[in-house]
Amino acid sequence: MNDFLLSVRDLKVHFATEDGVVKAVDGLSYDLAKGRTLGIVGESGSGKSVSNLAILGLHNPEKTTTGGEIVFNGQQLVGAKEQTLRKLRGNDISMIFQDPLTSLSPFYTIGEQIAETYRRHTGANKKQARERAVEMLKKVGIPQPDRRVDEYPHQFSGGMRQRAMIAIALCCDPALLIADEPTTALDVTVQAQILDLLRELQSEFNTAIILITHDMGVVAQMADDVLVMYAGRCVERGTVREVLKAPQHPYSWGLLSSIPHLSGDVDVPLVPVRGTPPSLIDPPPGCPFNPRCDFAGRVPGELCTTERPALVPADGHGSACHLSISDKQVIFTEEILPKAGLGGTAHA
Repeated sequence: MNDFLLSVRDLKVHFATEDGVVKAVDGLSYDLAKGRTLGIVGESGSGKSVSNLAILGLHNPEKTTTGGEIVFNGQQLVGAKEQTLRKLRGNDISMIFQDPLTSLSPFYTIGEQIAETYRRHTGANKKQARERAVEMLKKVGIPQPDRRVDEYPHQFSGGMRQRAMIAIALCCDPALLIADEPTTALDVTVQAQILDLLRELQSEFNTAIILITHDMGVVAQMADDVLVMYAGRCVERGTVREVLKAPQHPYSWGLLSSIPHLSGDVDVPLVPVRGTPPSLIDPPPGCPFNPRCDFAGRVPGELCTTERPALVPADGHGSACHLSISDKQVIFTEEILPKAGLGGTAHA
């Protein structure tokens, strides 16, 4: 565990509601080394953002129960004091939120918002903080940074606001950057620019990145490792090549089959994952994916409806599914690939 910048073990995040306890994250484990990028993928409501907000301690403790372990740089964050977490936020761990327009304050200039973060964690004076703000705006590719540092968020385009958010997140050279859907609502050209920027800055600062997304194309372009989440748990984990070239879980097959591929047959229709995600208050017994799975009938007995599968193997490329390894290989090669029109190889 000491070899990793971040180690998450059996993380649980449960919310108390009038309808019952929402098990938003229910036993999540993974490791992340410095300088590497982990892509966390899954549908909305799978627990991606909730699990990462727990790292920063941003859940309301009065309505949230958090269990398990989150060890960052040898420091246990679950149960840590608010003062400890405040020192980490924005300094050692930073987050780029989904919507920069709502994340940035409309009452303060972009420069003031970068400077505030820098001064809080470094003790710099106003002049030094302003110089740092201009430097960071230049670093993220905003033209005329010495002038635009005094402009407000509404004076920036969507792509420029996202760049400003990245500048705020990286102004203290954090060891870990959490990017929550950093390219949502941006056009394709701007998306590519933002991803290129993140890669360049990661190379410069050797920052570890957790990339939360539903876009497998972004994962293919950015990630070293992939974690597929469903119903608050990891259902598949491995390197980006392993998961995209030879996925092992029916849910991963569904995600790959539901997106267009440049090398695919244009006449083959996309295959969406049928059904809807389960209730996290009352999840189905056994495998939570079994009501939507087209292959549950191939598992002997009633395992899929009675026993929740463990992630096997625990290390390396593994999945939480009752299908045998040989069955997975046959199904993916002979059924999933032809249906997806991929001609024998999966490309994100």
